[in-house]
Amino acid sequence: MARIVTTVVRADAETCAGFAELGVATAHEAQHRTGLLDHRLRPRQSGRIIAGPALTCEVPPGDNWMIHAALEQARPGDILVVSPTSPCDDGYFGDLLATSAQARGVCGLVIDAGVRDTAELRVMEFPVWSRTVSAQGCVKETLADVQVPLVCAGVLIRPGDVVVADDDGVCVVPRKSAAEVLANARRRAALEEEKRKLYAVGRLSLDVNAMRARLEEKGLTYE
Repeated sequence: MARIVTTVVRADAETCAGFAELGVATAHEAQHRTGLLDHRLRPRQSGRIIAGPALTCEVPPGDNWMIHAALEQARPGDILVVSPTSPCDDGYFGDLLATSAQARGVCGLVIDAGVRDTAELRVMEFPVWSRTVSAQGCVKETLADVQVPLVCAGVLIRPGDVVVADDDGVCVVPRKSAAEVLANARRRAALEEEKRKLYAVGRLSLDVNAMRARLEEKGLTYE
């Protein structure tokens, strides 16, 4: 039986804001190169970076009824994560649903399916990451689950997990480990900043990262 869970514990806003400052690549590296959704999900705008708790929504193929139901559960800062129960490229989400989502405080959409009205979505500045763009409309006939764990673009996402999205893609960080991963990510960002200064004055990454000995061990020779 389909259900909507209303007792979700969300990642806190401060942690989400921290990830929004760092981006997808750093979050992904900071949790040992895990959590990255399949690259088939592409941004439908450029230059946006968002992070927030996942509001998860399953949808049957060609049916967007449960997205309407999911928006009732939205809280400010949520990112709507939609995954079909079997592959479907139809346009599940357009400017009307985006208008409702914005009014509810949803800060973006991640969907392993299609969206439409992409020009309007960009004008509205409602960021979207989707598998396809399709004008194909949906029906409203079949129930599915809202705010339950689901797999989106190959990655398990639990309601309330931190979703980070930017021009590089989408990464999810489990809520329970988010504080630890954020601390790792900040250390990594600080280290990268130190290296950036050295690279900018001409130091080679081979020397800064002590790579020469390992290259020699691997058998690299110069002629």
